[in-house]
Amino acid sequence: MSHSQLSPGRGGVGLRNVGSYQISGQPFVSGSTLLNGEEKCISFPGVSKSITVIASGSGGDPLIGVSFTSLSASATVKTNHRITMDSNGDSMTFDAKCKEIWVHAENETSGFQLYVSLTSVPPGRMYELTGSGFTD
Repeated sequence: MSHSQLSPGRGGVGLRNVGSYQISGQPFVSGSTLLNGEEKCISFPGVSKSITVIASGSGGDPLIGVSFTSLSASATVKTNHRITMDSNGDSMTFDAKCKEIWVHAENETSGFQLYVSLTSVPPGRMYELTGSGFTD
């Protein structure tokens, strides 16, 4: 097959390009403190390869929630489509491609730190995460 017969973008970075996920990712680090009931969207400068969330907090029994869509996206996000973590140093790693993640303070002021391994895929190429497992 000649080069002119290849479809546009074939062989370059992209969501379905295996090489985009096989190489070491570019590091992205963030964090914040959230007030009770507050939610924060952390948008990435590229599509993620993996995401590690580390909960932090002091006193009481603070929880943080992590989801791939806002709690306001649908009533089922808070009840079915988020993961909660104790804010005492618990951590969780998600092997997921996405362009953003949502973190929520579930019951009192809580903090988090975030490490993301980024691909070179631009976030504009990532589709919206909706439907079963996200908002339904």
